[in-house]
Amino acid sequence: MAFRIVRPAQLLLGLMGASSATLVPAIAGEQPRFALELEAGPTWQAKNDVQIPNDELGTRFSLKDLVGQGPWASGRLYFTWNIAGRHSVRALLAPLSYTETGAFDTPVDFAGASYRPGAPTEATYRFNSWRLSYRYRIKDGDRWKLWIGLTAKVRDAKIALRQGPTSSQDDDLGFVPLLYFRADWSFAERWHFIFDVDALAGGPGRAIDLTARLGYDISPRWGVTAGYRTVEGGADVDEVYNFAWFNAATASVVLRF
Repeated sequence: MAFRIVRPAQLLLGLMGASSATLVPAIAGEQPRFALELEAGPTWQAKNDVQIPNDELGTRFSLKDLVGQGPWASGRLYFTWNIAGRHSVRALLAPLSYTETGAFDTPVDFAGASYRPGAPTEATYRFNSWRLSYRYRIKDGDRWKLWIGLTAKVRDAKIALRQGPTSSQDDDLGFVPLLYFRADWSFAERWHFIFDVDALAGGPGRAIDLTARLGYDISPRWGVTAGYRTVEGGADVDEVYNFAWFNAATASVVLRF
């Protein structure tokens, strides 16, 4: 069993090591100018239904049934810039992909090719998400901080099958606008609960990326978090039917400067 995942960890660790001696610590109680966060953890697929094309020429099948639920390694990299006052922007790099092998129980027609049952079939699924969010802090209390905003998301998706000499794939590069909300509750000294979501639904599709995490501030500069993430959504259009649901256990390190 194999998986493939783009990893930003080595780049981030190098940057942190090179810059840690020159960074000026944030003053307690003061909003840091920048924040860099590296997140990692195992990811499982709860659902991944596919039909390409979305008509009588395509067969609807489950990638979860074909290759299993995982888990696979996943990672994310966040960069936040607190511009001024209550205004900030956040960039997110969220790559995810796997390549696994299974066998169909019934014949499947996918993206112009036919696959027979019972034969080893390699499946590749990729859903990379690149996002830029504008955030406005609507509440800035001692215990509660709340943000609302808009997210511009670029999805880089691919589904591919290979069975012996037969192969086919479908690639999709597109833009998706999302609504953004974040809540940060400081319930004890150094401890806080973080709820973060990008989501939008309507028309032929939907997208939701929701995280609930427990955070601990080691110092004004460093923090750690651990929690749960769920990502669900997809589209039902003439060319493609694909709805997927992934769940992940997450842990992250946060550097503020």
